[in-house]
Amino acid sequence: MKPVLEHLPRDADESFVVRHFDYEYYPTPWHFHPEYELVLVTESTGKRFIGDNVNDFGPGNLALIGPNLPHLYKNDPLYYAGKPGLRARSIVVHFLDSSFGENFFNLPETKAVRSLLARSARGLEVTGRTNLLITQKLNELLALSGLPRFLCLLNILEILSVSDECTNISGNAIAGANETESDRLNNVFEFVSKNFHRDIRMAEIAELVHMAENSFSRYFSQRTRKPFSQYLLEFRLNHAANLLVEGQMSISEICFTCGFNSISNFNKQFRKQYDMNPLGYRTLYRNKISL
Repeated sequence: MKPVLEHLPRDADESFVVRHFDYEYYPTPWHFHPEYELVLVTESTGKRFIGDNVNDFGPGNLALIGPNLPHLYKNDPLYYAGKPGLRARSIVVHFLDSSFGENFFNLPETKAVRSLLARSARGLEVTGRTNLLITQKLNELLALSGLPRFLCLLNILEILSVSDECTNISGNAIAGANETESDRLNNVFEFVSKNFHRDIRMAEIAELVHMAENSFSRYFSQRTRKPFSQYLLEFRLNHAANLLVEGQMSISEICFTCGFNSISNFNKQFRKQYDMNPLGYRTLYRNKISL
C-alpha cells in the first residue's frame, strides 16, 4: 500500500509546527511528509510502523523520523471500541531544514546536528536519560512562542546530536512517494491561496479534486488533522495577521480582503486564534518591530 502525504499547516508567526494531539485513537494512516518529525507518545499503546520496522509503543515512546520516511502509529484494538477514559495523546514537532534559514546546517557549529538529521533517514529511537530530558523540553516547547520557542527546538536537537541513546529504527532508509496524493493536496492548497478572499464551499473543492463531498471531507481531515473549514479559517487569519503587521490597510479592509463577511465575526475569530483583537495585535507587533 502506498503511503499518503500528510501536511500540518504552520501559523503565520511560526517557522515550524508544534502540536499536542488528543484523540480517541491515532487517525493518521500509513503516511509520509517532507518534514522531520519528533514525536512523543504521552498516552496510549499500540504498534508502531516506521520504515521496515514494526514495534510496540506506549507512553514515553520518543522517535525522530526523517523526511519522507513512511510511518504509522496504530493503537491497540480496545481504542477503537469507544471505551470511556482511553485517549491517544502525543506531542508532535514538524520542521524543515529551511525552518532555520538558508545554509544554517552548513555552519561548522551545526556539524553534529547535521549528522543527527542525516541519521534520522532511518528513524531514531530516543531512550534513557535523553528521553526524560527531551520529554521535559517538549512539554516546555508547547508553552513557548517566538525566539524562546525557536531556541528550545535548537537545544533539543543539540542534546540529541551528542547523545549515545539514539538508535536506528528502520533497517533501511525508505522514501515515501505518492505523486497522485501530493498533486491532489497541493491543488487544494493552491486553490485556497488564490481564492481565500471569497466564499469557498466544500462542494467546490471536492469537485476540483474529483471527489464526493463527504469523501473529500474525510480525506482532508486525515491528511491535515483538521477539518477543511478550520484550515480555511486559519489560512485567512494568518494572512490577516501578516497584513496587520506589514501593511497600511485598515482593519475593516483587512477583514473583507481576507474573506470574512463581518467585522464582528473577524474580531471574534481573531481573538480566539491570537488571544487579542486585531488592533491589539497590530499595536503589539509594530511596537516590537520599532524597538
